[in-house]
Amino acid sequence: MSATIDKTNTESFKMEGRCPFGGDRIGGAHGNRPTLDNWYPHRLRVEVLHQNGLAADPLGPDFDYAAAFNAIDLDALKADIKQFLTTSVAWWPSDYGNYGPQMIRMAWHSAGTYRIADGRGGAGTGMQRFAPISSWWDNGNTDKSRRLLQPIKHKYGNGLSWADLMVLTGNCALEIMGLPTYGFAGGRLDAWEADNATYWGPEVVDMGTLSDFEKMTGRDKRWRGKNGDADYDLENPLAASHQALIYVNPEGAYGDGDPVGSARDIRITFTRMAMNDEETVALIAGGHAFGKSHGMTPSKEIGPPPEMAPMEAMGLGWHNPRGTGNGKDTMTNGIEGSWTPDPTKWDNSYLENLFKFEWVKTKSPAGSVQWTPQDPDAPKTPDAHVAGQMHPLMMMTTDIALKVDPEYRKVCEKFLADFDAFTQAFSKAWYKLTHRDMGPKHRYLGPEVTLEDGLLWQDPIPDATHAPIGEAEIAALKQAIAATGLSVSDLAFTAFSSAATYRDSDKRGGANGGRLALAPQKDWAVNQRAAPVVAALRGVMADFNGTRSDGKAVSLADLIVLGGCVAVEKAAAAAGSPVTVPFTPGRVDTTQDLTDIEMFTWLKPVVDGFRNYVDADYGRIAPGVSPEELFLDRANLMTLTAPEWVVLTGGLRVLNTNHDGSDTGVFTDRVGVLTTDFFRALTDTDLVWEKEDAEGMRFALKDRASGAVRFHASRNDLVFGANAQLRSLADVYAGSDGQARFVTDFVRVWDKVMMLDRYDVKGHRRHGPMAA
Repeated sequence: MSATIDKTNTESFKMEGRCPFGGDRIGGAHGNRPTLDNWYPHRLRVEVLHQNGLAADPLGPDFDYAAAFNAIDLDALKADIKQFLTTSVAWWPSDYGNYGPQMIRMAWHSAGTYRIADGRGGAGTGMQRFAPISSWWDNGNTDKSRRLLQPIKHKYGNGLSWADLMVLTGNCALEIMGLPTYGFAGGRLDAWEADNATYWGPEVVDMGTLSDFEKMTGRDKRWRGKNGDADYDLENPLAASHQALIYVNPEGAYGDGDPVGSARDIRITFTRMAMNDEETVALIAGGHAFGKSHGMTPSKEIGPPPEMAPMEAMGLGWHNPRGTGNGKDTMTNGIEGSWTPDPTKWDNSYLENLFKFEWVKTKSPAGSVQWTPQDPDAPKTPDAHVAGQMHPLMMMTTDIALKVDPEYRKVCEKFLADFDAFTQAFSKAWYKLTHRDMGPKHRYLGPEVTLEDGLLWQDPIPDATHAPIGEAEIAALKQAIAATGLSVSDLAFTAFSSAATYRDSDKRGGANGGRLALAPQKDWAVNQRAAPVVAALRGVMADFNGTRSDGKAVSLADLIVLGGCVAVEKAAAAAGSPVTVPFTPGRVDTTQDLTDIEMFTWLKPVVDGFRNYVDADYGRIAPGVSPEELFLDRANLMTLTAPEWVVLTGGLRVLNTNHDGSDTGVFTDRVGVLTTDFFRALTDTDLVWEKEDAEGMRFALKDRASGAVRFHASRNDLVFGANAQLRSLADVYAGSDGQARFVTDFVRVWDKVMMLDRYDVKGHRRHGPMAA
């Protein structure tokens, strides 16, 4: 292949010759070509289970981030960051001679993508570096912030992840401007590729033209009802009010400058991001105590975002052609000005001025809606770059919203009367914002980890008060569990149900803590089958713990998991494939007081294909989304690969872990025996499937010759035969040589699921064996 490139036209790369195998598209097979998603938009994207895998990670499976991070002198690192913050470089000069406010915005926006519905987003993997987040309109010029930090990142190397550096820099910025921070924990592991799995909304907007965002009315694609209606709500699992925003439109819900409508958006979006009213006000008022907003250049003049910028921009986007393109000419969200007279000092002047003055709606130089004091004698704020030049204060519509909303106003008045209370509230809310997705405190690293226990959003689990059980005790407990007469199916169901809430997005859920026995989980319809099993295991626990004189005791959390081991071992032996299921003791039971019922309710599954559960309200909660898509999403949140997803489901079916104990998907006449019957029936060409309802949600498996019904199935069963990638994996176990491999693989994945939340014994390695 050969072609002549017209080097005078580097933007379009005009090709005077054509590749015979590339058609007329530039780059042939590597150019802008249709994808599988273009051809088959409704296909099940199983490949999302293999994102950010070992092949993408340059550090390899044995890199121990905890050891590398702990080797860093945190005081020296912070000193380097703070020295940098009060300097200025010519290619991107700092406002007021201080990069602090700019870095607070970077850290806030890195963490602010978190959403409680599925735990995705947040600062935990440094995803602000990759598309689509890197090129969202609301992240304008955060690319400059990260580039400014690059020398520090290089100095400390792989012992300091980008994810940790961004949050730590935000903390250092707050500290140099007078805010006593609540603490900092390292331990965030960087991702190494763009996130192609997270659903960020239904809109399709050309991110290369910012004016499209300004004119966008497509926000209503993600909203039910109109702002102010009784049914006004945001599509699950989304948290931001618009595409390409972190929270809400600063100009108002529809860019119309309406503070009342803006307050409604703020409450819904911040609640979706796990913040209550007090935390919401603290974050907005605290964040706006610093820095300024930038709106000196109309958005239509700004260049494309990083992901669409030309090659020579080297990953930097939003080129501004006006003046120097930065400094006094900087453009971010289109609103221009500062909220306070001293934008690099922690004080209460934001709230004082918000409530002292009447504010008038006006426009920025870029044409965006903003507010200015009606009183011409109101305090002024200095220009960020021109010495001696002063400007009127500025407020956004989202700021005025705090004043007009009755509940937000009460919080503001509390903070106005007690600056110390405001300081503490903002410090703690910032800590929650930047650490919310890190999971249990076992994952926290460094000398500044906040020692306070019982922060409810951390899903606290008490320290063990008893000596751990050993091999002899485990053997005795297995016999005691078997003696209860509980079935293989019931024991396996209960153990899996205790672990199945885990989601790797924010490291919440899982078997540790024994929350299956607490509200709200004990009351979920999907878990009702576990209630009698938990009651019986409580009896085993009482008998065991009541007879010990050596200080050893077993927790209910451990006993539930051990019951699953008993079930799997019995099922494997019955299949002629005896096996010992690994069991790692040490789980601790938490309490109802340490369980945030409202926040845990978000972990309730809409669809759990592993237990063949579909919520009765599924059609309203997830309209237009198939059960198998939500099943795939659950497998993704549990960090399962496609082979793990397939073998785990096949095993759970023959064990019959259906939430209601029904025979749906249980393609076997030997329930409770760990066989490959599910896969053999699924791929049997002498059998044929027929719909049993008009919606195609339930199916019957019939003998092709006689028409006799053999089994019943849901979509969450048939997907493993209908999807080509999953069917190819089912074939591995359906063959005559599949039984031994199946039992070995199932036990390995079963143990993985039981251990997903055991950060008390796992280290900071992304792949391979976990460090002790």
